[in-house]
Amino acid sequence: MTKLPVAICQAAPIPLAIGAGITKAAELSEKAIKDGAKLVAFGETFLGGYPLWLDESPGAALWDHPGTRACHAIMLENAIVANDERLLPLQELCDAHDACISIGAHERVRSSLYNNQLMLRPGEAPLDHRKLVPTHGERLIWMRGDGSTLGVHQAEWGKVGNLICWEHWMPLARAAMHNLGEAVHVAAWPTVREEYALNSRHYAFEGRCFVLAAGLVQQKADLFEGLELAETGNADVDAARELIEAIGSDVLNRGGSFIAAPDARVLAQAGEDEETLHAELDLSEIGANLTSLDTDGHYSRPDVFELSVDTRAKDGVNWSSE
Repeated sequence: MTKLPVAICQAAPIPLAIGAGITKAAELSEKAIKDGAKLVAFGETFLGGYPLWLDESPGAALWDHPGTRACHAIMLENAIVANDERLLPLQELCDAHDACISIGAHERVRSSLYNNQLMLRPGEAPLDHRKLVPTHGERLIWMRGDGSTLGVHQAEWGKVGNLICWEHWMPLARAAMHNLGEAVHVAAWPTVREEYALNSRHYAFEGRCFVLAAGLVQQKADLFEGLELAETGNADVDAARELIEAIGSDVLNRGGSFIAAPDARVLAQAGEDEETLHAELDLSEIGANLTSLDTDGHYSRPDVFELSVDTRAKDGVNWSSE
């Protein structure tokens, strides 16, 4: 296959309410796949929504802030877990149509949350990629991933991988992914502002791969809607509502998704509203562009620079009978 149809579902998540978000993601994915897409991408933490109160609500980072504590408890209550049966509608789409879906989610491992960009693929378990370094205020919510989830999926048409947001400014993470030989890369962002667009096009040029820069559309009203639909357990819902109410802006994420070719040109560009962006990728462009630049091969200097990647899972606790 040299021509690969792909799509970005630039859509509003249903914040906090991951069950309802999966239903919406399945509907969007099904339409995109029926319109021909073999790879469908969603933005960062589409399942659960980006935690915008960290950036937008005054005082959210203060110690023991009631609203932040409440939202964290709700996120834990709703987060996906390993072998989560709620993901089956997405998995069944992949299996039935020989397609892949890249989608961001809040994931719970024991009692901690991770930012996970899942790659669902036909006939196999989802491929995890947990964000290596949560950025700034995100560290109040997400644990750091490890090298065990730095990988790619081998599809019949080539390799596809993910990185999340500011991981694209980690030179060694980029080098590791380029070494894995991606034909297509999903760059998951909360919104694709100008510097994120420059970064994504740079990744395409540097890695000689196609890049799907996927962003979200999110408004303050979406946070209230999600709070009503989420499983809240014993969380202080009133405190969570007050935290959201304190956010000053109505429009919080503005889309801007696009699809870039290996020479960094833009093949398709979305606006600021919800839409599904389609493009057909000519995979033969990759080889032609490698003529002048292969950062993992003839344009590298392994005699000067060497990168080691530790792919062991770092769980922190190892049980042994010996």
